[in-house]
Amino acid sequence: MEDKYLPVGCDFYDQLTEIATHKKHIKVFYFDEKKEMMDAQGIIEDIRTLPDKSEVLAIGGQEVRLDKIVTVAGRPGPSYAEYDLLQCCGMNLPD
Repeated sequence: MEDKYLPVGCDFYDQLTEIATHKKHIKVFYFDEKKEMMDAQGIIEDIRTLPDKSEVLAIGGQEVRLDKIVTVAGRPGPSYAEYDLLQCCGMNLPD
């Protein structure tokens, strides 16, 4: 089953752009393709659209799909609701 990209809201995209402009060192928590919680840290290097129309954040040498971000610099991202739901169901996720 293909994991289709879900476009993110303009407000979230604007937050990322603002963080990138200030070149702050941040930490991003996100779900990988296996739905495992991962993290990346560093300065946002780029925000770009791939040929399949998904948008990614380049940080710390990694590319993170925007729709899979749980938190960025402590702020909730598009996948925060999914993370919250998994925690409520007793899934073992990192804090």
